[in-house]
Amino acid sequence: MRYVSTRGGVEPVTFSQAVMMGLATDGGLLLPEFFPGVDGDTLRRWSALPFAELAVEVMIPFVGSDISRNELRQLVERSYTGFNHPEVTPVVQLNGYSVLELFHGPTAAFKDVALQFLGNLFEWLLERSGGRLNILGATSGDTGSAAIYGVRGQQRIDIFILHPHNRVSPIQERQMTTVLDENVHNIAIDGTFDDGQRIVKALFNDLAFKDEFRLGAVNSINWARILAQVVYYFYAWGRVTGGDPSRGVTFSVPTGNFGDIFAGYVAQRMGLPVERLILATNRNDILSRFVNSGVYEARSVHHTISPSMDIQVSSNFERYLYYLMDERPLRIRELMDTMSKTGCMEVSEARRRQVAALFQAQAVGETETLEQIRETYLDSGYILDPHTAVGVRAAKGVAGAVCLATAHPAKFGDAVRQAIGVEAPPPASLQGLMERETRCELLSADVGVIKAYIQNTLSARSG
Repeated sequence: MRYVSTRGGVEPVTFSQAVMMGLATDGGLLLPEFFPGVDGDTLRRWSALPFAELAVEVMIPFVGSDISRNELRQLVERSYTGFNHPEVTPVVQLNGYSVLELFHGPTAAFKDVALQFLGNLFEWLLERSGGRLNILGATSGDTGSAAIYGVRGQQRIDIFILHPHNRVSPIQERQMTTVLDENVHNIAIDGTFDDGQRIVKALFNDLAFKDEFRLGAVNSINWARILAQVVYYFYAWGRVTGGDPSRGVTFSVPTGNFGDIFAGYVAQRMGLPVERLILATNRNDILSRFVNSGVYEARSVHHTISPSMDIQVSSNFERYLYYLMDERPLRIRELMDTMSKTGCMEVSEARRRQVAALFQAQAVGETETLEQIRETYLDSGYILDPHTAVGVRAAKGVAGAVCLATAHPAKFGDAVRQAIGVEAPPPASLQGLMERETRCELLSADVGVIKAYIQNTLSARSG
């Protein structure tokens, strides 16, 4: 399997090269040259597999000859042994719909599923090559801690994570800043998540800096993260349908950066019977506005009780746009250039109808989010975190929908308490977190400032 850039300026690369490159050197995002097809017999067989075995089957066509099946199996098994549920991503049946629990990893968020795998994959690739890697990422809440836990203490990796100061939940902040390993560097920026994402992209597009300091990506711009997330769509489908290829499923996905829902799109392109993908946003509704109007326009970021979705420029949207535009890199370059210059792009009504054939979109407000947490709790005793509540609310009236639960409700105690009067009991990984020692740098949201900090830190580390 080879990988190409959405903007067409990179010669096809291998899976390993794509993982280490992160953002393509032409500023685009990397994608496989084709999607492997899955037939009905394969779906039946996969539906009964445990999660780790299924992960190997889903991933191996994308990995190609870069990693042997046995080596991939070892990487996958090592990645998921630390999850606190034997199914890794269990499906819970509620009244009229299902919840796919993705929060049983070490940081109690869905991003552990991908980042535990990516951390082990980075380590394996670096040991094979004898190289080093400096990971740079921005987080709106959960990516940072999941990435840090994926690589903490590793000898060949340093990690720099930017988060918006006072714009993540207190627990999310502590999950990052209480990790004191020497290779972990937390940076709180005086700005928004979109500011952090802008800085990260600027530094990756500074090719001389990227090469000199061997930058790697853990944000969902890294294809390996998307690949790992594809697995749980197949897993959930098998648990809900019993492996009947004639039965389709609708998935509702709380959406900010478009990576999680794009993984569902990949699964559908491979042959998974996906009837609809419900794109659920909070007040930061750039994606739902696009699905419903065909206009992709950035506006001001609003701080909400579902902070991981407080995003106005969705990094992975370009990947979907590439397929919507019939895999034409020149057209993608034109659209992204327009977006960069004007903060807005638009597709034709025919293209918008094509989007609406698979995606259903709804923005969910604060009041509705709290109402949904309360309603679900009173109905079943089940506690939703505010992000998951957005997805459940958007799927209201869709019988049998599978709603992705992206974080443990204990991570958002204030919102949960506001909705139902009590907080969710914390998992073991969150207990005592607020009393631990922390380490973090507060810096301005300036590319030059962040660049200098990385240079100085790595110079001191190597000295």
